[in-house]
Amino acid sequence: MTKDMTTGNPVKLILLFSIPLLIGNIFQQFYSMVDTIIVGRFLGVKALAAVGSTGSMTFLIIGFVLGLASGFSVLVSQKFGANDEEGLKKAVASSIVLSTVLAIIITIISVFAAKPLLRLMNTPNDIINDAATYITVIFAGTAATFFYNMISGILRALGDSKTPLYFLIVSSILNIVLDLVFIVNFKMGVSGAAFATVISQGVSGLLCFIYTAKKFPILHLKKEHFKFENEYIKQHLRIGVPMALQFSITAIGAIILQGAVNAFGSTVVAAHTAASRVEQLVMQPSVTFGVTMATYSAQNLGAGNIERIKEGVKKCTIINIIIGIVAAFVLIFFGEMFINMFVSDADPNVIAYAKKYLSTVAFFFIPLSLIFIYRNTLQGMGHTFVPMMAGVAELVARTVVAFTLPALIGYTGICLAGPMAWIAAAVPLILDYLKKINAMLDPQGSYSIGVSKEI
Repeated sequence: MTKDMTTGNPVKLILLFSIPLLIGNIFQQFYSMVDTIIVGRFLGVKALAAVGSTGSMTFLIIGFVLGLASGFSVLVSQKFGANDEEGLKKAVASSIVLSTVLAIIITIISVFAAKPLLRLMNTPNDIINDAATYITVIFAGTAATFFYNMISGILRALGDSKTPLYFLIVSSILNIVLDLVFIVNFKMGVSGAAFATVISQGVSGLLCFIYTAKKFPILHLKKEHFKFENEYIKQHLRIGVPMALQFSITAIGAIILQGAVNAFGSTVVAAHTAASRVEQLVMQPSVTFGVTMATYSAQNLGAGNIERIKEGVKKCTIINIIIGIVAAFVLIFFGEMFINMFVSDADPNVIAYAKKYLSTVAFFFIPLSLIFIYRNTLQGMGHTFVPMMAGVAELVARTVVAFTLPALIGYTGICLAGPMAWIAAAVPLILDYLKKINAMLDPQGSYSIGVSKEI
């Protein structure tokens, strides 16, 4: 069912939209978490390190795909907010065509680049073969990831955050079953975890597609909707490419950081892997509100409700500050409990390094939580340049810290790379949002509408 976010209580709408999205994000995290837990417990620390060493590479490609899918959904959301049904259908059709072409290109490039990139990252020799096996399968399944995220992005653009959730739950359960079957029964090693992830994502996308085709008349497309229209392609790419590049720029920073982590050996890589999984799980509420604000701001921009965007961002900022404080508390006091899920026999060195990472990043979760709100709001309004450049600032900060502080203070320097990057990104995003939103409102509180033409 579609949901109009241009009328009604903003906080109530944001919360109702976010709750199923949060549950969905948590289940989506299970793809990587279950892989990590089962690999770590059934295949050992080296296999865990192998899977973990590919995390930044996965983010590079899958993040690019997520950015494109999210960017393509912005125009859909704006057309929906403007009650332009014909324009909405053309926007959906053009996003399908673009997604298909780009999925093929990205898959081919990523598969062939996988092993050379692992070597460039100084992946330890004792885990590089397993790492290459795992990431090659994941990259080969890029189309499945693109397929699901394209459909779920379109549904969220229409205000429906529940339908993608239902199929994510099914696929997450399937992922757990396939992990156990492939790794424990079939003895497929790390490739079993990768195949389980790809198959589960593909099933989720297929189920979502079938349901959407039957239950959403507004998305029933005809041949004429797929007619090439340069304006729709240009608008999709204008928004989608910078969003994808922003993800990839952040991922490049993560790859650089992973290279610095790899220099410490497979034990530290395993610890960093376990800690990163816990960090990703705890940050999901902030991620969720960010995705919500992209849809909320896009629909309200289409409807001309600029003051309403400002009100929603203000309330969401307060909520996310509270979330940041709670997340820090969880990481500091319950971090070890989560870490133990990933490490068999409670390896003391792995646990010690992982705890150090979590206790360090916990103090910087407020700027991290704000990044998601302001970045997604700007992108939903069609402003993509500063969010992309904030990603560049994040990359520079993470790189500088990763290659300077570890030489002075050891692993603590690695732990500080992320927090410094978060601060470097949060500041320009907040300042740019305030500049943009105030420029769109005149002193009487009226608005001027104009979709951003920036790159």
